[in-house]
Amino acid sequence: MKLHVHPLSGHSHRARLFLSLLGVPHELVEVDLMAGAHKTPEFLALNPFGQVPVLEDDGVVVSDSNAILVYIARKLGQSDWLPSDAQGEAAVQRWLSVAAGELAYGPAAARLVTVFGAKFSPEEVIGRAHTLLGRLEAHLGSRNWLVGERPTIADVAIYGYVARAPEGNVDLSGYPKVTAFLRRVEALPGFVSFVETPAGLSAAA
Repeated sequence: MKLHVHPLSGHSHRARLFLSLLGVPHELVEVDLMAGAHKTPEFLALNPFGQVPVLEDDGVVVSDSNAILVYIARKLGQSDWLPSDAQGEAAVQRWLSVAAGELAYGPAAARLVTVFGAKFSPEEVIGRAHTLLGRLEAHLGSRNWLVGERPTIADVAIYGYVARAPEGNVDLSGYPKVTAFLRRVEALPGFVSFVETPAGLSAAA
């Protein structure tokens, strides 16, 4: 498998993390977003949306980080990571939707402001981040993982942008259950860290 990524992209890290947790051999291809490599005809032929990550697997091309997680789990028969029963799969899908929605427009957007200079309203996106974190804290109140009794791709999808939320000036200190969840993910065999940048609250750490 070949995975096209950018090191500062939480979406890229999401896909890379899952491959690493499974111990799947893969080649990382870094896409220089600052140089516009994602806008070249060659890259747009892989993903017309011009976004990372993109997975190439023996002639199959999959773009979108959550789609990549699903593809890898199904391709490799990883029913522990993506349940095959209706209720379990729906529960995982719910969190993939959160990753594409509330997470993207909250913690991820707040980080885009400080790391990439995005023009979002900091107050608005930080507020969204804390709303999501409050819901995560409540959900994790009596459980270790987002779905069921073991980690799934739901946890992989949520991890990166929550772990790096302080880079977007989102304080995690009031969310002990969320912090403990992050540590559990980081303790999994095969874990690879998401590059940390000295931005936001992380600059003062």
